[in-house]
Amino acid sequence: MNIIFFSPHFPQNSTYFCTHLKNNGANVLGIGDTPYESLSDPLKEALTDYLHIKHMDDYDEVLKAVGYFTHKFGKIERFESLNDHWLELEAKIRTDFNIYGTKLDFVYDVIHKSKMKKFFEKCDVTMIRSVKDVTYTKAAEFIKLVGYPIVIKPDLGAGASMTSKINNDNELNQFFEQKPTEVNFIAEEFIEGNVLTYDGLIDRDGVVQFEATHLFDQSIMTVVNTNDHLHYYCLKDVPPKVRHAGQNILRSFDIKERFFHIELFESKKNGNLYALEVNMRPPGAWMTDAINYSYDIDIYKEWANMVVHNQVITPKEGTYYTAYASRKDHKHYVHSHEDLLSTYSPYLVNYNRIEDVFSQAMGNYAYQFRAETFEKVQSIVSFVQDEMRN
Repeated sequence: MNIIFFSPHFPQNSTYFCTHLKNNGANVLGIGDTPYESLSDPLKEALTDYLHIKHMDDYDEVLKAVGYFTHKFGKIERFESLNDHWLELEAKIRTDFNIYGTKLDFVYDVIHKSKMKKFFEKCDVTMIRSVKDVTYTKAAEFIKLVGYPIVIKPDLGAGASMTSKINNDNELNQFFEQKPTEVNFIAEEFIEGNVLTYDGLIDRDGVVQFEATHLFDQSIMTVVNTNDHLHYYCLKDVPPKVRHAGQNILRSFDIKERFFHIELFESKKNGNLYALEVNMRPPGAWMTDAINYSYDIDIYKEWANMVVHNQVITPKEGTYYTAYASRKDHKHYVHSHEDLLSTYSPYLVNYNRIEDVFSQAMGNYAYQFRAETFEKVQSIVSFVQDEMRN
């Protein structure tokens, strides 16, 4: 199997996916904007061939690179980056070269939040009320319907960038005074609650072969907008209502042979789940590693097994709760790094500095730890993020 991995050098965990593709017998062909000599040794070992291009968003350059690999190695059977940023480019390449996977005629439905909603309508999942192509007039009419607060965010894009919670008329006026004219926004009613994810692997027959759930009990929007630190938990069991909603959504979108990351709101008011968004990629923010620690597996390996052999062999139940807790450089914490190591070393499984490009949401430095009870990881999060008071 000839597999082109686009941007194999970034983010860093792309190397693990490439390594396991090679170990499964695939020819892994890399395209990236980093010179070959600057790639890590493990990545060089994983790649059968590599083309350095100057501009990864220059479609003609990418097209020529894929054409070169096709001429040299024959039929290209997969083109992947596992990255939201390149989703449209991937689909265009697959369409032009007739490569298996999501094509251009479908990708616009999963990169625009407003278009996702027509698929959610087919599911047994409550939708968040919203209005697309939002203007001041549309927003004002929408607020008459749902009341304050509302959330306004870009229709296209991932994460919490340019996402705002609007609490009153003054904030609404301020938003539209500063709104970038080139960005289309969607307005949604605000749901007070937690985010529960449905993450995993679905094979080319449309069967979910692995599943996991992460819990975010703080607002990512607030984390980004206030430059706060982040924490979240990988649960050792998938709640039945999350499984039910997630699998309905997967069937509605007809997603196959993908890593998936579905986000749902759980209302604090009534416990209902609301469909938020679907991503056809691995979960970010060290969540793939959290899955490995909770389930004692190698999810990178299992993804490669699925792509090459259409099989996944993993335990279906987790053993641990795994937590992620970050710190921000501008904050002052009660407990030092050394305190953490000496107090909780039996529970710590990973700690490292975060790449600057991800630090606004993920923090500047982060810790991962696991325990058999949820209460234990909660207590360690509190220890990690305990701030000094003035």
